Amino acid sequence: MLFRAAVFAGLAALALAGCTTPGARIPNATPEEIAAAAYRHPGPPAITLYTMINNRTDAGAHSSMMVNAPSQRVVFDPAGSVRADYLVEADDVLYGITPRIEGFYERAHARETYRVRIQRIEVPPEVAEQALRLVQGYGSVPHAQCTVATSGVLSQLPGFEGIKNTWFPVKLADQLAEMPGVTERVLREDDADDKALAIAAGPGDQPNQ
Repeated sequence: MLFRAAVFAGLAALALAGCTTPGARIPNATPEEIAAAAYRHPGPPAITLYTMINNRTDAGAHSSMMVNAPSQRVVFDPAGSVRADYLVEADDVLYGITPRIEGFYERAHARETYRVRIQRIEVPPEVAEQALRLVQGYGSVPHAQCTVATSGVLSQLPGFEGIKNTWFPVKLADQLAEMPGVTERVLREDDADDKALAIAAGPGDQPNQ
């Protein structure tokens, strides 16, 4: 009976967590491709949490995070579906996150049915570098475990001791909101409910500066 209850609890968590269904996987980039794509952003070291939320139900659909470390800026998109041959990706880490790609990534998730809660917190350089190492070493994340992976990385960082592992995107965002220094914005767009169209269109004329 206890085993059956645990199984049902796990299945419920998977259903409610609602991580994005991965599309066709892009083969991992080579070390040479990753090195060539590396982008250093001039802004202060920071971590940005993305939470995709269903506009009809307010349920969380996906969690991911951007790490702006002194060495380079990446997006950890565990079990994500923003994959295309123009993006450099290895084991759920997207490289070369210029402002143009950053804007594209955010807008690829925002549409008439989903909004994106974007929370940013500045961190010491060594914490950002630790976060970068953790996401690079995490490996490819199974479907529906996006928030488990994201919260697991954050909970290991100095200063993030209040972050507890969770399956639920909104719960993770609410935990981060309690930390001092967090800034927040919400991105809403009225694009059609088909993320594949945004991915196929690519970054377009997003600013690249």
